[in-house]
Amino acid sequence: MGISSDLKPTESELEILQILWEKGNCTVRDVHEILEKSKDSGYTTTLKLMQIMHEKGLVARDTSSKTHIYTALLNQQKTEQHLVNKMIDNVFNGSTARLVMQALGNHNASKDEIDSIKKYLDELSK
Repeated sequence: MGISSDLKPTESELEILQILWEKGNCTVRDVHEILEKSKDSGYTTTLKLMQIMHEKGLVARDTSSKTHIYTALLNQQKTEQHLVNKMIDNVFNGSTARLVMQALGNHNASKDEIDSIKKYLDELSK
């Protein structure tokens, strides 16, 4: 599923999507307990966000049991690609190189990450 122009997850929605992508099917409580580790967020806030995400078509909700189970409807790779392309266009004036240099300049990449990047670049230049 591609991202249509009306499916633009907010930062908070992306945090929830990342949990669903990593963990798979989750209850609101599952998601809330993970979110709570990194930010001060109330259970009802998480519940409301996930209900809004369901209305927007970002997540599916299985209501067959007492505890509702949520699943991400957006594909992780396509969503990431869409957001990166948007960032390249809007922030880096269409320059992929500027994005990469900014990312590598601001974060300490491990030797393994740098080796993976070199390998990827070698593959691209073939």
